[in-house]
Amino acid sequence: MTHATDPSPSPDSRFHHGPGPRSSALLTDMYELTMLDAALRDGTAHRACAFEVFTRRLPNERRYGVVAGTARVLRAVRDFVFTPEQLAELDFLSPEALEYLRDFRFRGRIDGYREGELYFPHSPILTVRGTFAECVILETVILSILNHEYAAVSASRAAYLAGFTATSNLEASARYGIPASGTAAHAWTLLHTTEDGPDEAAAFRAQVEAHGTDTTLLVDTYDITDGVRTAVEVAGTGLGAVRIDSGDLGVLARQVREQLDALGAYDTRIVVSSDLDEFAIAALRSEPVDSFGVGTSVVTGSGAPTAGLVYKLVEVEGVPVAKRSRNKSSQGGAKRAVRAVRATGTAVEEVAFPVDGDVPDLGVLRAVDLTVPLMVDGDLVDDLGTLDSSRALLAERLVSLPWEGLALSRDEPVLTVRVTGF
Repeated sequence: MTHATDPSPSPDSRFHHGPGPRSSALLTDMYELTMLDAALRDGTAHRACAFEVFTRRLPNERRYGVVAGTARVLRAVRDFVFTPEQLAELDFLSPEALEYLRDFRFRGRIDGYREGELYFPHSPILTVRGTFAECVILETVILSILNHEYAAVSASRAAYLAGFTATSNLEASARYGIPASGTAAHAWTLLHTTEDGPDEAAAFRAQVEAHGTDTTLLVDTYDITDGVRTAVEVAGTGLGAVRIDSGDLGVLARQVREQLDALGAYDTRIVVSSDLDEFAIAALRSEPVDSFGVGTSVVTGSGAPTAGLVYKLVEVEGVPVAKRSRNKSSQGGAKRAVRAVRATGTAVEEVAFPVDGDVPDLGVLRAVDLTVPLMVDGDLVDDLGTLDSSRALLAERLVSLPWEGLALSRDEPVLTVRVTGF
């Protein structure tokens, strides 16, 4: 999710189907088009409606969510136009529906939370307003991006937004300007094996000659004590870092730190990896570790690969609507939201209210606006922010959470969303 004016290639370029204009239109489900067809037949297609993106619960008892993917969503909506080749495949639709889609372009309005903003159950993350016909067919394209930020490039961007400092994925680095980091795998050390046996020093020497002494040497391919000693002998005490990728990382980090200091390599950093997740990192925070390399858990969502967001019709011709369900509750009405904060800056709750209404009285609490225009009359707003501004916004918002909201233990969302005015 880059900002709208980013000149780098868009991740949604994969939606392009053959020659002609780029299109995201086949990122939809068949039932959305069959609903459109029926609405055109019975005259309800052009009723003014509002749809909302929200979640009923946070996955795996997380304390908060972070909005990511906003600009990707908006570009996909902008590019939701049907090519003649795509229309030719939709032979289950009536001629009237095909004619409608032939000239289709979303001309409505989208308001919502900025990228980098926090959200909680029932936060009105996006409010999509327009006719029923133009809004109903956007469900899948919107949710597929917001719910499944799991592809390597998108996950790298989302991780950097959330606070990571670099990525090993060069496409993510090139596309989004994220600092790149990475040196060598065990295969590099194993490659330097001769008839006389392993030659770890040769591997380290070649790497230092290629990348300089500020490189990171992987020291646990064989005996880790010998690996550290060899690394310092080859690179000198100015070696940038050593990496540990196996074993009891806490014990080994202490051992390696003592050995590096004894060898005079006081400024050599220690990097650890090996299927780390947030809990393993927390357990290592008291150890002499300078940085962590995380891969699988980031891309797969550390047990929560989807955000669980839904896209529901909440208003028809100004009248709030909602289905009745004991386990899938929702609140009708197009909404915007503010976050109520104390004078100290600590957040207390979110308050959602009618999208065109006044901010409710919060007493001594201060209101922080959360809902901003994102798309007006089908056009993206000029300033959707940058990756750096989204990163800064998230850092600011995290500081505002009550302290228990930053705990790793599973529990209830740290803030609730109160809906009023309906």
